[in-house]
Amino acid sequence: MTETPQGIDRQLLNAVQKEVPLIAQPFAQIAHELGLSETEVLDRLRHWRDDEGVIRQISAIFDTRKLGYTSTLVAMKIPSERINEAARIVNDHPGVSHNYERDHEFNLWFTCAVPPGMSLDGHIDRLHEMVGATSTRILPTLKMFKIEVRLDMETGVSNSDSPPPPKVDIPPLTDDDIRAIRGLQVDMPLVSRPFQAEAETVGMTEDELLTYAHKFVADGRMRRSAGILRHRRAGFLANGMGVWKMPEDRAQELGYKIASFPQVTHCYQRPVYEDWPYRVFSMVHARTEEKVRDVIKEIASETGLEGYDILFSTREFKKTRVPYFTGEYEAWEASNLNRAPV
Repeated sequence: MTETPQGIDRQLLNAVQKEVPLIAQPFAQIAHELGLSETEVLDRLRHWRDDEGVIRQISAIFDTRKLGYTSTLVAMKIPSERINEAARIVNDHPGVSHNYERDHEFNLWFTCAVPPGMSLDGHIDRLHEMVGATSTRILPTLKMFKIEVRLDMETGVSNSDSPPPPKVDIPPLTDDDIRAIRGLQVDMPLVSRPFQAEAETVGMTEDELLTYAHKFVADGRMRRSAGILRHRRAGFLANGMGVWKMPEDRAQELGYKIASFPQVTHCYQRPVYEDWPYRVFSMVHARTEEKVRDVIKEIASETGLEGYDILFSTREFKKTRVPYFTGEYEAWEASNLNRAPV
């Protein structure tokens, strides 16, 4: 049974979700802020990641689109007797980072990304065939109002107050940029100088890798370096996707209004279809479904929106970070795009 973080551990988990500083000894700085030793911080983090599995990963968080990748949310209708096999097939795609079963006729929801030069629609079409979906809806981001997941271990609510990443013109990635991304995207070693260890894996010095990390933050390619928790193991048992009907000409106004609620961690405008009329999506994580419903009801009251639904996740099939600049995507194409449907 998973242990529940208490006291100083809750403060530590909050701190690493906010940021692992881009300096030579980031855990020493976190330790100083919490009144602990660096050794204590590293030991506690190892416990919550390696022993208890509460920490899913600590690494750089990149903006997929600013790295040249194309991504989308996908909703599928899968016959109930095929949902486990469908989830397994979808999970095998290297660009699928999130995959959930939700309590709706569109019951399989996942995000998928592909590198520059690959056809995202082609990959989704092939997955549709492979899993035997009766309907598939591609729901790319049309407008991002907010993105940041932080689970407040002390208050028990999801919380976010960060603005969208900056909009700046950025030059094409160089080979050295890609090397640095490969070093920064791995699960961070819990040692005194983690960036030095990461730098060695890609043939860089610690100073070089940190310089690239700061550059990526400045140009918006990288949001931050931080920890991500496993929601359920952290005690956030409910994951509710609030979806909202609204006129297209009010989507931006209302999208930002919904995003202004601190309990909303993600908020996007997406396409509508005849069988999917919801234009804005908002994610809320909480200890219970009742608390999620309370947040959504408050949003409805404040915005005056009456047409909405809440899709709760009933199973998590996959949640990880998108791997960038690996050969996995080419291997998936070679194995799957020329096969006959099952």
